[in-house]
Amino acid sequence: MNVIIFGASGMVGQGVLRECLLDPAVTKVLVIGRSPLGVSQAKLQEILRPDVGDLADAEAALSGYDACLYCLGVSSSGLTEADYRRLIHDLTLQIAQTLVRLNPAMTFVFVSGAGTDSTERGRSMWARVKGETENELRRLPFKAAYMFRPGIIRPLHGIKSKTKSYRILYALMGPILPLLKFLLPGLVTTTEQLGRAMIKVARQGAPKIVLESRDINAI
Repeated sequence: MNVIIFGASGMVGQGVLRECLLDPAVTKVLVIGRSPLGVSQAKLQEILRPDVGDLADAEAALSGYDACLYCLGVSSSGLTEADYRRLIHDLTLQIAQTLVRLNPAMTFVFVSGAGTDSTERGRSMWARVKGETENELRRLPFKAAYMFRPGIIRPLHGIKSKTKSYRILYALMGPILPLLKFLLPGLVTTTEQLGRAMIKVARQGAPKIVLESRDINAI
């Protein structure tokens, strides 16, 4: 399976990249990002550009892929709805529309979040925007599109969030996260489980389109 990853430098993306590089069923990994990862591996390729949504001059390198594992995202903290929408909805759909045109048999796996609002009418700004993004991705003519909605994600293998507030939160919660995962298996997952689940769903599909933490862990 040949895979494209967006957001490989973030906490979720680091976990997904790690599992892709370890999985023998993944034969080629293309990462598209703004800065080099500093990772050297035979099946890993990178395309670097300041605007990851502008793929016009890279289209020749984007064909022949079976899946896109889309982990690119930002916190809504401090952003207006217009700015958040531009970074989450507009950028995601711009990329997805390019990929589905070049790879109509592709499976698209989108990392959303627990609490996403599929009705697009709730009070939470970020949940509405992600809900609209999910709904529009599902309407694109991919082979399949899956929405991953993890709750609390426990980082493993030295992976850290790029967001300072999240790093502080994980440092404070680190000692109790294993206990929370045991007590609340439907709420907590890990970067390793999330990465493995995304690969498996991209390769084999899943019984439903929207997958919460409990579904991710089961997969």
